[in-house]
Amino acid sequence: MWAELLPIGRRSAAGGYRRFAWTGADADCRAWFEQQARSRGLAHEVDRNGNQWAWLGDPAAGNAVVTGSHLDSVPDGGAFDGPLGVVSAFAALDELRHRGARFTRPVGIVNFGDEEGARFGLACVGSRLTAGQLTAEQAHRLTDGDGVTLPRAMAAAGYDPEAIGADPERLDRIGAFVELHVEQGRALDLTGDPVGIASAIWPHGRWRFDFRGEANHAGTTRLADRHDPMLPYAETVLAARREAERAGAVATFGKVAVEPNGVNAVPSLVRGWLDSRAVDQRRLDAVVTGVERAARARAEAHGVALDVARESFTPVVEFDHALRDELARILGKDRDTPLRVPVLGTGAGHDAGILSARVPTAMLFVRNPTGVSHSPAESATEDDCVAGVLALADVLEGLACT
Repeated sequence: MWAELLPIGRRSAAGGYRRFAWTGADADCRAWFEQQARSRGLAHEVDRNGNQWAWLGDPAAGNAVVTGSHLDSVPDGGAFDGPLGVVSAFAALDELRHRGARFTRPVGIVNFGDEEGARFGLACVGSRLTAGQLTAEQAHRLTDGDGVTLPRAMAAAGYDPEAIGADPERLDRIGAFVELHVEQGRALDLTGDPVGIASAIWPHGRWRFDFRGEANHAGTTRLADRHDPMLPYAETVLAARREAERAGAVATFGKVAVEPNGVNAVPSLVRGWLDSRAVDQRRLDAVVTGVERAARARAEAHGVALDVARESFTPVVEFDHALRDELARILGKDRDTPLRVPVLGTGAGHDAGILSARVPTAMLFVRNPTGVSHSPAESATEDDCVAGVLALADVLEGLACT
């Protein structure tokens, strides 16, 4: 499975992936998912929001156990973020069939659409729509960098954008959702454990900073006469680092757009996106407030206007404690050598976090020895991937075969 999926959307120059929502690479990933489902005799369906589902048993029976993740990527992302959870889900089902497991609950595998938000700027679009955290009206206003709207992109890919929206009936059928994901950090590498359990997702969000100045000639405009928005933007980037260090949080300006974007032109607009995350809401608020305060002070000093808009926000997600504890119990029992599974928090958002408001959710992490994510350098050894599959199989057996 891994070998079949690996070439899709890969850019030879950078070695990373561009599997953006509703593109050709996305369509190829979806075709791969459907083929994997049908080759195992699973019922395949696509819901109103473009999420794919593969079912063993009748989901209408309710109390289903679902696993899976996503197949899209960030720009030039790595091979493991998302796809490892989907591949491992199919592999875990294969393992359980090999064991002769007898299922007493329906089991589903899901590929959530547009988790990374690389094209339309909002993460977890598929799961947000399904959970009612993103309305159809809001989704219809999303556009990509070329001005293509989400409805237009969906229609071009053969899907009905008028059908999108909350899907409570589907979520009511799910009794538990367990997402396996490559760890996006080095906690497991430092402890020496191949697999971990998530405790919570830090609160996090994205803020857009628009610095509006005055376009002018780079060669003839005196420094004293300039209203250059690049200067307060640059100073705001440094302020974000200082505020994050002070709060023990993280803050990143990783995307910037400049107009008119000419080498010999003073910009008229510099638009930068801040991503910030912290262990709790108080620290996150402190970081964002501090960054905005610094940005406004520097913009005023340079005669530049500033608008700040919060584009997305996810509060702290505490995964279901009972389900989390059940995962730990399952993974620690009936083994010659019980699997040690540390419990750790994460600063990365996931579909499991979105669903947690409606469905008991939990997460398993697989060790990433580089600690690098959203980059071609992210990785996991084959032995650790197998450990993740076996852990997921044990969990599914403990939940769906009792």
